Amino acid sequence: MSMGKTLRSWRVPGVWVWLIPLLLLGAGFIAFRSIMSAPQEAETETVQLPQQVTVAALGRLEPEGEVITVGGPTSDRIAQLEVAEGDFVEQGAILAYLESYEERKAERDYAASQLAEAQTRLRTETQFGRAQIQEAQTRLQQVDRPELFEIESQQATVRQLEAELSLAQTDLGRSQSLYEEGAISRQELDEQITENRRVEEQLNSAKAELVRLEARRSTNLSNARAQVQSQQASLQRSQAQIEVESAARNLQLAEARLDRTIIRAPQDGEVLRILARSGEAISEDGILELGNTRQMFVVAEVYETDVQRVRVGQQATITSRNGAFDQTLTGRVERIGSQIFKNNVLDDDPAANADARIVEVKIRLDNSDVVAQLTNLQVDVRIDVE
Repeated sequence: MSMGKTLRSWRVPGVWVWLIPLLLLGAGFIAFRSIMSAPQEAETETVQLPQQVTVAALGRLEPEGEVITVGGPTSDRIAQLEVAEGDFVEQGAILAYLESYEERKAERDYAASQLAEAQTRLRTETQFGRAQIQEAQTRLQQVDRPELFEIESQQATVRQLEAELSLAQTDLGRSQSLYEEGAISRQELDEQITENRRVEEQLNSAKAELVRLEARRSTNLSNARAQVQSQQASLQRSQAQIEVESAARNLQLAEARLDRTIIRAPQDGEVLRILARSGEAISEDGILELGNTRQMFVVAEVYETDVQRVRVGQQATITSRNGAFDQTLTGRVERIGSQIFKNNVLDDDPAANADARIVEVKIRLDNSDVVAQLTNLQVDVRIDVE
């Protein structure tokens, strides 16, 4: 009876309402614990970041060698301007004449005339001095050769008399022997002695004449050589008194002063802007701006964090964001700067960094004709660093 009541009580609907949720909750708890107790296999995956293949930067166009400001003395005025904007000039070409040009030109001409006068006087004095030297040398030769011949003739006479004396002495010795033997008379012996004395006297006279001739020649040669040296010294003194070298230096100084009144092109380039015209005084701004627009460069301002990826010789593409030119230009990196600056080319984006730290990278354009007239134009640059 009690068993039957119990079975009927399980069949009561209210009991099942509470029992089923409890069973489900228990089963979920068991499943959760089994999951938590199971070994976890964590799979670590490496995320591959994309590699940077280009470096983007803002840049500006400039001619080869940058834009040069040609100036002059600020205390002078321009007398004549010889070029106009847009003219292409070669290095050394005259750009302008200063107001002081005519005055300096007159000083140069006067210095040139002084030099020419000194040179003419020097040539005249030199010719006259050389003529006197030649005359003195001629006198020296006139003294030297005839007297030398006379001395040589007298030397021959002396040798001849010496030979005659030797023969006379030999004959005298023989005569004395013959006289002692009685072969000849005393008169014949005396005649031989007289002949021997005559030859001795002639020889002594000839030797004395030779000494006189040699002494006279030596004196005359000394005098003639002294005259030659005197004329040579006189020529040198005359040449020294004519200040040709000083006049030449005065001319060089005058030409240097004149050259300072002529403004010349320091390099090949196009006249980009005239800053002072004829009649105007030269200010600190200069006379004109010059740039070689036949070869244009792009100065790219590369962020300091990107410049380590840039190398000389890398290809670059250049575009204009404002439509100044339509095509895409190409070039190659030619130089990477070695200093860090604050950026000069500002982005149009108001959210861009206006105080960025950059390194200037110069890119030589392959075709400069398209942008030859666009100096300082802002451009977009992409450098292929892959």
